[in-house]
Amino acid sequence: MVSAWAYNRGMSRRVVITGLGVVSPMGVGIDALWEGLCAGRCAIGPMTRIDASGFACKHAAEAKEFSSARDYVPKNYRKAVKVMARDTEIAVAAAKLATEDAGIVTKGYAEENAALTYEPGRLGCQIGAGLINAEVPELSAALSTATDGAGAFSLAKWGASAVNNLTPLWMLKYLPNMLACHVTIIHDARGPSNTLTCSEASGLLSIGESMRVIEQGRADACFAGGAESKLNHMGVLRMQLSGRVAPTEGEEDGASIVRPFDKDARGLVIGEGGGIVMLESEETATVRGARSYARVLGFGAGQSPSRGDAARRAEGMVVAIRSALRDGDVEAAEIDAIVPHGAGVLRDDEAELAALREVFGDRLASIPLMLMSPMVGELSAGAGGVAVAAAAMALRHQMLPARVHGGSPDARVLAGRAEKRPATLRRILVVTNSLGGQNAALVLSSE
Repeated sequence: MVSAWAYNRGMSRRVVITGLGVVSPMGVGIDALWEGLCAGRCAIGPMTRIDASGFACKHAAEAKEFSSARDYVPKNYRKAVKVMARDTEIAVAAAKLATEDAGIVTKGYAEENAALTYEPGRLGCQIGAGLINAEVPELSAALSTATDGAGAFSLAKWGASAVNNLTPLWMLKYLPNMLACHVTIIHDARGPSNTLTCSEASGLLSIGESMRVIEQGRADACFAGGAESKLNHMGVLRMQLSGRVAPTEGEEDGASIVRPFDKDARGLVIGEGGGIVMLESEETATVRGARSYARVLGFGAGQSPSRGDAARRAEGMVVAIRSALRDGDVEAAEIDAIVPHGAGVLRDDEAELAALREVFGDRLASIPLMLMSPMVGELSAGAGGVAVAAAAMALRHQMLPARVHGGSPDARVLAGRAEKRPATLRRILVVTNSLGGQNAALVLSSE
C-alpha cells in the first residue's frame, strides 16, 4: 500500500492521470473511444432506446455496447444494480475500468489478502451528474392510481396516497449523488467525496475539484469525471423543450447533423456515456511505478450570464480559460490543441467562439480542434470526462484524431473535416460551457 503523503501547508502537489475509464457511443473502454475518434466514425444514428416517432429529433448517440453494470460490480453487490439508474450504471462501470487501467487495487475487487494500493481514507471521489430522468413505466404505475372518479389525474389523490405506490427505494435510484455514492461504496473510497450538478460542465468541474483535493494533500488519488444518459422519454422531452435539439428524420446520415461553429447549425443530438479518470499525486504514482497519460496543469471555472450578446455570454468561459492558463503557468501561445464543447447549438457556439477568440485572437484559426459532438453527440454531464480522456490519449500518442463535420464551420476556427494526423502536442486545453451558464477549463500536459 502506498503510504499517505505528509502534507505541508504552502506546498502544492503535481497531479497526473493514470487511468481512463470510458463508456461511450463508440463502445466500452478507452480503446474503443480512441479508435472510433481516429477513424472518424460517427456513432449517431436512429434512436432505438425509445420510440422517437413523437419527438422532433429521431437520432441519438447510444452506448449500445453497454447493457448493465452487473458485469462491472463485485458479485456481492449485484443486487444493488436494481436500484441504479442508467447514469449510475455507466459511472460504476467507468470507475471500474479506470482502476483497471491505472493498476489500482481497491477493496471491492481485491483478491483475498491482497494489498490495497491506497488506504481508503486517501482515496477520494468527485463525480459530475445531471438531472436523472425517471423511467416512465415506474412513474406511470403510480400515476395510474391517482385518478378521480372520471378517470382524470388528481393532484390531491396523488399527494394523499398514490405517491406511496412508487416502488420502494425509488428516490434512491434517481438522486444525482448516487453515482458517487455507489462508486465510493464499491471501492471503499473514504476520502473527500462530492457530486457536482452543473449540467454539461459537471464532469470537468469534478475533475478540477479532484485536482484541488490532491494538490492540497487531502487525498492521494481520486475518481473524477461524470456520466449521464438522457435517452428515455422524460430526458428527450426535456431536451426538446429546451429548444437546443436538432430536428431530424430517421433516414438521415448521422454525420451530417451536428455542425459546431457553423452559421447553419441545426442543434445538438443527445448522446449517453461517461468518463471517469483516475487522478493521482505524481509522488505516490511514481512510488508505485504507475504509468502517466498526462499531467493536469491548470484548472479554471467561471459563470456566464444567460442573456446578452455572444461577447457578454462568453465572459464566464473567458474567465475559466484564463484562470486555467494562469493556474498552470501556461501562455495562450503554448496551447497546441483545444477540445471545445462545440455542441452544434448556434447560440451556444457563438458564445464559445467569442470566448476562444478573446483568449487566442487570430491564432485560433490555426489551433486544431478536437470535436467530439459530431461523433458521440451531447454527453451532458458525461462530456467532460470523455473529453479529458480523449485529450489524454492524444497527448500519449502524439496524434490528433479525425474530425467529422457536415457543414461549413466559421473560418476563424479550425473545425472542418479532417483525417487523423500526427502532431507535436505538449499542452491541450479542454473547455465546456453549459445551459445554466457554468463554464470550466482544464489544461493537460504531456510533460
